[in-house]
Amino acid sequence: MTVARTERGKLNHQLHKYGTTQFGSPLNVILPLQSEVNILLMSGIHGDEPETTVLLSEALRSVTCTELKNAAILCANPDGMQRGTRANASGVDLNRNFPAANWSAEPVYHRNILGEPQDIELSTGAEPASELETQALIKLIQKIKPSYVIAFHGALACVDDPGNTVLGKWLAKQAKIDHLPDVGYPTPGSFGTWAADNGIRVVTFELPPKPLTEMKISLVPMIIDLLTDSWINQVTTK
Repeated sequence: MTVARTERGKLNHQLHKYGTTQFGSPLNVILPLQSEVNILLMSGIHGDEPETTVLLSEALRSVTCTELKNAAILCANPDGMQRGTRANASGVDLNRNFPAANWSAEPVYHRNILGEPQDIELSTGAEPASELETQALIKLIQKIKPSYVIAFHGALACVDDPGNTVLGKWLAKQAKIDHLPDVGYPTPGSFGTWAADNGIRVVTFELPPKPLTEMKISLVPMIIDLLTDSWINQVTTK
């Protein structure tokens, strides 16, 4: 039974602190009542992608505590989200700070708007996993051992699924976006690259560049199916 619409104004799931940022912001994860976690859904590792957090929150607020079967991180970079920056408060792109075999000390560059020059410089950190957010996320994943991690980003409109997984194919079909083996450019030190190095299945869901209100209608039901593991029945019955 889903949460009544009149009661979806607040988040009723318990927040479990798994770490703290440099400026004291808590790093929180929502865990299901049972011990095993099939999927960890993660939003907001880039602070300038707040739509990922909003969509995951809307889905969570529609699911009762007893229905919830999987774990969720609403914001993996709260300092960056509060400042409206892609990087954390130290200017580090957390998605280039993971201790992957291909981590690089060279800065990375991004753009605020598609079509603009990709010339905004960000650090990858003083060393691999130099940032508290990175360290805490690694420890959390090693603790809860999810079968999959879904990392929500914006806005390349594709599912990046190097493992060609059943989950990745289902996501692409539901969202009507491309299912790809990679995003088409190198990502040294990324979360997904580190995960692959360690045998962890990560599917990166790149939101389409659409208005948030439109994505709430089209994507929140899909995210609810992920949170409740209802997607499994949809795959196995076809």
